[in-house]
Amino acid sequence: MTAAGVQANGLTADELQQIRDALAAGRKPRVQFTESAGQISGQIGQVVGLEDPSVSDEWVVVKFGRDELPFSPGDLRIAPKGPVPKKVAPVAPEPVEPVLSGPEFLIDKPVPVKPPVQRKSEEEVPVAAVPRKAARPVKAKPGPSLTVTLAYGEGEWTIAANQGAKALARPYVIRPAEALKMVSLIDVPGVQEAVDQIMAAERAEAEQQAQRLRAELAEVEARLAELGEAG
Repeated sequence: MTAAGVQANGLTADELQQIRDALAAGRKPRVQFTESAGQISGQIGQVVGLEDPSVSDEWVVVKFGRDELPFSPGDLRIAPKGPVPKKVAPVAPEPVEPVLSGPEFLIDKPVPVKPPVQRKSEEEVPVAAVPRKAARPVKAKPGPSLTVTLAYGEGEWTIAANQGAKALARPYVIRPAEALKMVSLIDVPGVQEAVDQIMAAERAEAEQQAQRLRAELAEVEARLAELGEAG
């Protein structure tokens, strides 16, 4: 036994086998740190695992407080049963005042009086300047939005313009050629296809109307020819 009451030798092979069996049974054997463990010698921990001894000399994992650290078998021993005696710090001897031999001589010296420290009044205490908060720049109020609407309905193209709630130009009819120029400036998928379908339908309807007019004109001319022959 050492002076601290902790054996210097570590765990034996039989004790390591006992710890291995206890871990297999789900228990955490208590161990005590030896002098080779340093400042924590004499403290108690719990073995929570055994690692491969061929990888490192410190292969016995011990939980001490909130930490789980590996130690060598030489740093540990089986914890004694019962409470562990605490280390008692040695009491420092009280200092002994030296005894002076011979007569004691006292020299009277005036005690220097320190002048009173004049405290600064509250008015003299400098006040740190508080930086003012930078004023945010005032954003200009945006004007009313401008909306230009190009629409198609009932065979006619119309255009209108509004600024906010105010109507700048009420819907009025424009020529299809002008409407197609405006649409060509819009690069939006699906818009050009929809316009092409509208123009194809108008073209087909115009051709049908032209055919009807030609047929009516042919009938009128034939009627005129008959009337001319009869006269």
